[in-house]
Amino acid sequence: MTRSTAAREQTINLGAGPSTLPTPVLLEASQGLLDYDNLGMGLTELSHRSPNFQKLLQQAENDLRKLLDVPEDYAVLFLQGGGTEQFSATVLNMLAAHAARNPSYQGTPPVDYVVSGAWSNKACKEAQRLAPRVNVVADLRASITNKDTPITPPEEWSLSSVEEAPVMLHYCDNETIGGFEFPSDFIKRLPQAYRERVPIVADCSSNILSRSIDVRAHGAIYFGVQKNIGPSGLAVVIVRRDLVVDPDAMRASYTPVIPTSLVYKNAMDNGSLYNTPPMFPIYVSALVFRDLLKDGGVDGAQQRAEKRSKLVYDALLAEPKLFRLVVQHEEFRSQMNVTFRILDPASQEPSPDLETKFVKFCGEHRILNVKGHRSVGGLRVSLYNAVTVAQAETFVHVVAQFAKQNL
Repeated sequence: MTRSTAAREQTINLGAGPSTLPTPVLLEASQGLLDYDNLGMGLTELSHRSPNFQKLLQQAENDLRKLLDVPEDYAVLFLQGGGTEQFSATVLNMLAAHAARNPSYQGTPPVDYVVSGAWSNKACKEAQRLAPRVNVVADLRASITNKDTPITPPEEWSLSSVEEAPVMLHYCDNETIGGFEFPSDFIKRLPQAYRERVPIVADCSSNILSRSIDVRAHGAIYFGVQKNIGPSGLAVVIVRRDLVVDPDAMRASYTPVIPTSLVYKNAMDNGSLYNTPPMFPIYVSALVFRDLLKDGGVDGAQQRAEKRSKLVYDALLAEPKLFRLVVQHEEFRSQMNVTFRILDPASQEPSPDLETKFVKFCGEHRILNVKGHRSVGGLRVSLYNAVTVAQAETFVHVVAQFAKQNL
């Protein structure tokens, strides 16, 4: 064990992203950064059009297809930028697809958005900049933190009428800031006619590969990789091929011009090599895909995620006078991002002083990055795929120690 890996073994990184990655993957990637495949040059020094890199890219796609059971009528695109760039790209490309599917459409079609937290709200605001008509079908944010207010079920969302031919329905599967995650079967609760006629688009940046997802139920799924997969700088888009169109072939009054680098058809037709892709993040992602396939695939990852999150939630719920979960509805609590406040035992109000003390206490035990997002405060523990069950158990032990000292 080298000095650097010894330090890693003593550290538990529970940051929300960029997040911890498997040590064996990083060791292999570091070697490939110096000498990839015995070529005498590193991965980032290769031509992205070289046979070696194209083989790597194809293997990454093949393995991701196996992990998520991606059908052949869906394209897999490896793109520069992260999930935030896809806030723009998804709505622009789906508007173009709508124009191609509805050449005689009159008026401005609605684009449906579910707002469940900070990231879906940002996606919605970006759509409002680009699309002429955005419909917020439900804003769940206030209900999430209030146990007395039910979260509006999909059956009661203000969905656009299918007769209006909505462009898409966009949702964020897991909100890293708020700690909200949709139940895995919620799409089935949408009206059948809506599901059949409206492309559903999911931002899965922070929970991809942590549980199964029905790709066929979606028009597109996109994710930045810097939570569960690899380094930042790479976005992956899985999109139904019939929704990938030439945006200039069928223009409509409601379709903005799409920047060339954001056109899905350019990426698909060029095998994700329209321009130089983010080679190193793709390399690390390919290694993670390979190792996850060997370690039980997504089913194995889901079992470990359920175990980790249960350990942490149970530990916090065991001390209700000190800890309060942010998400008050159990079925919507994220398995990836556990958000909570620390209370003053006397007043039962959040105590910034105790929260600062907790962050310091965790640091003394080499548990890092547990502060909540700067926009909301509090605490946040991120339990991504590379976090082990043993590390979750260590955190739970620290929680118990802190409670003993402060109650």
